[in-house]
Amino acid sequence: MEQRRNRRFTLQLPMSITRSGAQRVTVAARTQNISSAGVLFTVEREPDLGGPIEYVIALNRDGMQPVSLRCVGKVLRAERFTGASDCAAYRVAATLERYEFVRDLAHATA
Repeated sequence: MEQRRNRRFTLQLPMSITRSGAQRVTVAARTQNISSAGVLFTVEREPDLGGPIEYVIALNRDGMQPVSLRCVGKVLRAERFTGASDCAAYRVAATLERYEFVRDLAHATA
């Protein structure tokens, strides 16, 4: 039986990647699970393995004050699979090394 240090929560939330490696990007993705140490997400673009990554997870988009989690980490692994629309996609594991809560999504990508 596999044992992990940090409990994982199965949460499928919209997210966007704002930096991959040395490049600023805007790439849509979706979380699969989250722990205090990292996130597993799906995305259509292959990330740089071992490289730095910045991403924003939308926690509450429907409320009066949208709240997002802006995170910095690194890409641990990427596994290619065929997505729902028969397009190639990647299941990516990334660390969560630093984070901040952001009330306005416009400030999260700045």
